[in-house]
Amino acid sequence: MKQFDLSAMGWDAFHALSVTEKASYFDLDGRPYNVIVAQQFDRARLEELGTLATAIRRVAKTEDGMAFLARQLPHKRAMLYFTQPSSRTFLSFTAACQILGMPVGEVRDTATSSEVKGESREDSVRTFSSYYDMLVMRENLGGLAEKMAWVFAHSDRPVPIINAGSGKDQHPTQALLDIYTLQRSFENRGGIDGKTIVFVGDLLRGRTVRSLAWLLANYRGVRQRFVAPPSLQVAPDILDLLKRAGVDYEVSDDFESAIPGADAIYMTRIQDEWDQPGQKPLANIERFSFRVEHLQRMRADAVLLHPFPRRQEIAVEVDRDPRAMYWRQMRNGMWIRAALIAEIFGRDQVIRDYRKT
Repeated sequence: MKQFDLSAMGWDAFHALSVTEKASYFDLDGRPYNVIVAQQFDRARLEELGTLATAIRRVAKTEDGMAFLARQLPHKRAMLYFTQPSSRTFLSFTAACQILGMPVGEVRDTATSSEVKGESREDSVRTFSSYYDMLVMRENLGGLAEKMAWVFAHSDRPVPIINAGSGKDQHPTQALLDIYTLQRSFENRGGIDGKTIVFVGDLLRGRTVRSLAWLLANYRGVRQRFVAPPSLQVAPDILDLLKRAGVDYEVSDDFESAIPGADAIYMTRIQDEWDQPGQKPLANIERFSFRVEHLQRMRADAVLLHPFPRRQEIAVEVDRDPRAMYWRQMRNGMWIRAALIAEIFGRDQVIRDYRKT
C-alpha cells in the first residue's frame, strides 16, 4: 500500500478525499499508526495481524509469557476517551493494554471533563495527547477520530489514534476481531476464501457491518448476503464499494432462505439509539432473529457471530451450540487489539521471536 504524508496536506483537501484515498495517509513507516478506517488493511496485513494475535494468545498461557508481554510497553501510556456508552470495546482495549504493560487513563463521561465548561471536543482530545502516548476514541460524532489524526499530524506532539467506533461510520477494530474469528473458525476449511457470509438485522446503521464488509473484500470468492427489512438495508455506499471491488453480493429480506447456504451468519441488533425521541421504529425485525429451530437449517460446519450487545436477535438457548462463536469472538477482541497496539509501537517482531523460542 502506497504511503502518503498526512502532515503535508491541508484539512479541506484531505477531508474531500474518498475513504479509500484517505486510508494510506494513516500509516507510518509501512505499518499502521492511526487506525481509523477498515480500508487501511489489505489481506497481507490481516493475515500478519491474525498470526500475531495468535502468538500473543499462546504466549499469554504461561506465567513467564505474561511477564514477558507485560514488559513490552510499560513506558507508554494509553488514554481511552469513550464519550459513547461501551463495555465490551472499552474493557477489551483496557485488557489489551494491560497485557502489554501499558498504564491506562480514561474519560467516559464528558460531564466530568472541561467540556462541561465549554471546552471543545477537539481541545479536550489534544489535551490528552500531552499526557498520553496513544488515544483510543469512541464517539457518537462521526469523523472526529479522522479529524484529530490530521490535527496531531500538524502538531508538535503527534500520537497515534485508534478509532474504537465513530458515529455510524466505521468500527475498524471490531471488524478486525471479526476477521480474526473467521480466520480461526475456517483455519481447517481452507480459510475465508470462497465462503458465504450472511449479514442480518439493522445493516443501515451498523458500523461493524460497514467495516467488516470491506475487509471481506480482500478475500477471493467471498459471497456477501445482506438480509434486512428494506428500511434497514445496508447503505448504497457500501454496495458501491463492493461492486467496484468485484465482490459477489446480494440484498434480500428473506432470512429463512439465507440460512442453509451460509458459512457464517453475522447477526446484529436494532440500532435504535440513533432514533429521534418519539420516532416510530423503522421496522419490525422479529423475523430477522435467530431461533433454536434455525439450528436445524444451519450447516454443521457454519458459525454464528454477533458483535454484541444482544437483545432478542439470538435466542439464549442457542449459546450451547458449538457453532455459536460470539463469546469466542468477544474474547478475540482482546487478542487482536493487543496485536494491533504491539504493531503500532513496533513490538510485533519481538513477540514473534519470543514465540519461536
